[in-house]
Amino acid sequence: MCRQSATICLIKSPSREHRELPGTAARLASLPDPRARRGRRHSLPSVLLTAACAVLAGARSYFAIGQWARHAPQDTLSRLGFHPRGPLGVRRAASVSTVRRVLVRVCSGGLADLLGHGPDGTESVAVDGKSARGSRTDVAPAAHLLSAVTATGRTVSQLRVPDKTNEITAFTALLDPFDLTGTVVTADALHTQREHAKWLVEVKNAHYLMVVKGNQPNLHAALKALPWKEVTARRYDRERGHGRHETRSVRTLTVTGLGLDFPHVVQAVKILRYRTDLKTGKVTRQTVYTITDMTAREASPQFIGRIARAQWGIEALHHIRDTTFAEDASKIRTGQGPENMATLRNFAINILRDAGHRNIAAGLREISYTPFTRPLDLLGLPLTCDET
Repeated sequence: MCRQSATICLIKSPSREHRELPGTAARLASLPDPRARRGRRHSLPSVLLTAACAVLAGARSYFAIGQWARHAPQDTLSRLGFHPRGPLGVRRAASVSTVRRVLVRVCSGGLADLLGHGPDGTESVAVDGKSARGSRTDVAPAAHLLSAVTATGRTVSQLRVPDKTNEITAFTALLDPFDLTGTVVTADALHTQREHAKWLVEVKNAHYLMVVKGNQPNLHAALKALPWKEVTARRYDRERGHGRHETRSVRTLTVTGLGLDFPHVVQAVKILRYRTDLKTGKVTRQTVYTITDMTAREASPQFIGRIARAQWGIEALHHIRDTTFAEDASKIRTGQGPENMATLRNFAINILRDAGHRNIAAGLREISYTPFTRPLDLLGLPLTCDET
């Protein structure tokens, strides 16, 4: 049964072999087609590749995807896998209604897995949620999407949190298919749960770095009472940018034997952040407590500071989806459309970052200058005989 479907779904999740198939088209071909056989004109990979390329070219809606496909030349349609029909051998792209029908019904969990960036070799994976606010209806809340993102800003996968539940119930389902051996999983205070820590260390052979706040009052009080002034293991970092000057202090303390009531905890961490607004001169201070199962030898203050920054970096990904792709303004609401469109946006960001674009908005503009060739080149779709 599909682990990631918010609705009843009898489709099995893609295996590791499927996720590691060479080429986007080959991976998408392993997805079951939700459409009936009768009247099916275009293959599922062709429709999904069309949507992915259109989003890379700047499309934000079903209509925009269909508009991109309608203007695509014959050589582009050939590379996308559309077959020639009729006596003249003309290729016709998928219509807007076909694109909509596929994205509303195709397995969202399978699509997110197959278009995600594998966590192999990454230092850490951050888990956090985001709501697609425009998907809210009069009778249903907005789709809430839980994502796993690597330290380099690539999305591993995402799932939609079922209505009437929260992110806690989806945490293990999101990460379960992936090999996390030796990887540090970071999460905010909501996921600082005993069962999550046990599962990560005992089942996935991973490490954790979890934030502790008021939702764990006893643990938070115990951390706050530790002798932080006597700690010698410290790290200071200074950064200037985005109109502010920030100084971060990271202190680590081994707590084995101190009786902290949390599974596998070895070190406690206190992070102080001072931010000075360069325009107004206003100074803000924030204190964050975290815990980890890593020893002092495995995780120095410098290492923990870097991992913590990667966790905060997931907010940058959400900001890109909101501003560059206008995700919150999207009115896509039906079926699995909100999460599948979010997956296509994540995939576009992954592809652009793999291509060396640090500024995603600038990368989209560059692709828009050659919208019918550059997206296909980035996806590695082969040239046709006519082009070669």
